[in-house]
Amino acid sequence: AELDARRAEVLANAVRLIQRRIRTHLMRKEFVSLKKASIQTQKFWRARLARKLFEHMRRVAAAITIQKHTRTHSAWKAYLQIYRSSITIQTGLRAMAARKEHRFRRETKATIIIQTRWRQHKAYVAYKLQKRASLILQCSWRGRVARKELRKLKMEARDNGALKEAKDKLEKRVEELTWRLDVEKHLRVDLEVAKGQEITKLQSALQEMQEKLEQAHAAIINEKEAAKLAIEQAPPKIVEVPVVDNAKVELLTSQNEELETELGTFRTKAEDLEKKLFEIQKQSDELSREAQERDSKINELQEMIARLETNLSNMESENHVLRQQSLLASADDDNKTKQIESLESKIAILESENQVLCSNPAPAVQAVVNPEVIQPSVMKNSHQVLENGHQLGEPKMVSEEVVVPPIKNLSKQQSLTDRQQENHDILIKSLAEDRRYDNRRPAAACIVYKSLLHWHSFEAEKTNIFDRIIHTIRSSVENAESSGELAYWLSTTSTLLYLLQNTLKASSSSTKVPNRSRTATGNLFNRMVQNARSSSSGLGISNGYSGMVGRADTTSMIEAKYPAVRFKQQLTAYVEKIYGTMRDSLKREISAILTLCIQAPRAGRVRASRGSLKSIHSSALSRQASSVHWQNIVKCLNHTLETMNNNYVPPMIIRKTFSQVFAFMNVQLFNSLLLRRECCSFSNGEFLKAGLQELEQWCSRTTEEYAGTSWDELQHIRQAVGFLVLHQKSHKTLEEITDELCPVLSISQIYRIGTMFWDDKYGAQGLSQEVSESPC
Repeated sequence: AELDARRAEVLANAVRLIQRRIRTHLMRKEFVSLKKASIQTQKFWRARLARKLFEHMRRVAAAITIQKHTRTHSAWKAYLQIYRSSITIQTGLRAMAARKEHRFRRETKATIIIQTRWRQHKAYVAYKLQKRASLILQCSWRGRVARKELRKLKMEARDNGALKEAKDKLEKRVEELTWRLDVEKHLRVDLEVAKGQEITKLQSALQEMQEKLEQAHAAIINEKEAAKLAIEQAPPKIVEVPVVDNAKVELLTSQNEELETELGTFRTKAEDLEKKLFEIQKQSDELSREAQERDSKINELQEMIARLETNLSNMESENHVLRQQSLLASADDDNKTKQIESLESKIAILESENQVLCSNPAPAVQAVVNPEVIQPSVMKNSHQVLENGHQLGEPKMVSEEVVVPPIKNLSKQQSLTDRQQENHDILIKSLAEDRRYDNRRPAAACIVYKSLLHWHSFEAEKTNIFDRIIHTIRSSVENAESSGELAYWLSTTSTLLYLLQNTLKASSSSTKVPNRSRTATGNLFNRMVQNARSSSSGLGISNGYSGMVGRADTTSMIEAKYPAVRFKQQLTAYVEKIYGTMRDSLKREISAILTLCIQAPRAGRVRASRGSLKSIHSSALSRQASSVHWQNIVKCLNHTLETMNNNYVPPMIIRKTFSQVFAFMNVQLFNSLLLRRECCSFSNGEFLKAGLQELEQWCSRTTEEYAGTSWDELQHIRQAVGFLVLHQKSHKTLEEITDELCPVLSISQIYRIGTMFWDDKYGAQGLSQEVSESPC
């Protein structure tokens, strides 16, 4: 039963499913047919509606087009009608206006022609009248101005002539003073020569008196010794001997008294000679002071002349400018009168300055330095011109300052001179105070050289900057208190001179000017510079000027005028002066020590003559004392070298200084051997050899850059000392001595040394008999 129920249920479900699917299929089929039918009906009705709408729209568009064409046609017809009527109206109006304008222009043209003819006639009549009046006025005014200008030019010519005459007088006075100075210098030199001759005569007389006195003392001592020997050798029995001895003693005492009186007279004479020498020295000092005062006066006069020349050139430029302005600006009367007044006032100022300069030249120098600062209270002109051309009657003295209208060119020139003067003052101040060094070069020398090169002072015909530089150098050198200051100024002046040597070349005009300076000193420094160039280029030795200026190119060198050439000569003279002062001071120091070195062996020889141990000890002490003298010489050389190196003196000058000092030492030592027999000994030769070894060690330590050929300057004394120290002199022939030992010495010098030689240590012989007997 359950299965059936289950079967029935399954079948029922299957039936329901079949029915549902069939019903769905049928309903879908019906729906599709309905849908197609509805779509067809809708499509048909929509197409019909669209055709109806299209037809309606086509009719509306046709109606619009018809309306547009009809309206356009009606509007065009109305426009054409209005256009024709407006053209007709405008044509009539324009024709009427044109006729009116034509009529107006004809009337205007006629009136212009009438007015032109009338004005032309009127202007011609007025022009004729004004032309006649202006010609009359111009002729009268130009004649008056020309007369004033002629009067003014005549006054200017007279003023210029007066200034030139004053300048010529001052130049003549300077020449007279320079001539007097030269005469006084020559007189001073003659007095110094005469003084030196008198001193030598007095010294020779003193030496003769001393020799006579020594001979008298020696004679007295000999007579006393002879008397003692006679007393000792006399037999005791003779009774008359005391009487004879008393007579001899009386004679000796009388002779001694006479010698003492002679000695007293000699001393009084020596005191008188010393007094005379002191008076001569006072006179020479007074003459030197007078010469210095006159040098200063000459320098002041030269500066005054230079300033007068600048004032004269300023006046000439002012006159030229005023002439041009007076010729060009004839119509401007006010400017003319003002310029004339200013010119007359300036001429009056310059005349007063000239009078002051002529009466008192020393203070006038300060007044001429800045002529622009002077604003004197001057008189107004005697004929003061008003604007309308009339003049005032009488001149009036006024205490107020008249303000002169400045002229453009004059004020510009005065400002330039003021600026130049300020630059010169700054340069002189830096030269005197700036002690710096830049790359082992004095900064002051480089600043001065570049400033002069920038200002074109080397090409100037007239300038006072060179005199001021030389005056500054001279005052600094004269007031130098130590060798360090002299070394600084030697470095500065030599550097500046080397820069000028490589920059300047003498012009044709400057070579014609007579050279009053000494040519020997200039040639010496020129030779030193040339030798330094050749040595620095060939041997690789520094001359101290490397890096300053390149090679001297003749195309880029400046053609120097006379002031620059004169400045170069003066600078050369001061370089030589400073160089000679330092060299002579070193010679004086060394000569004082050399005398001790020459006298030292004699004392040692006297002490060494005894053979005891005490004498040997004293001889060792004397050798140590004598070596101290040579060490002192080396200390002097080191001090001088250190001073020069600290001030960066060029090595060229240092080499020259030491070579000349060594030559001086060579002469002194060699003359001591030739003139004094006590110095021409074996022990003295050893002593000199030890000293020469000290000098050789110093030259090797100093190097060739500073020592140079100093060691070669001692050839004479070196060969002479080698000959003295030689042990086997008697075995040497004359040819061996002259060719090998002493090639520099002459035969007469070798002969004198050989004959004067004596061996105080070993007792050896000197020259052989053949050499001594050979002809000199």
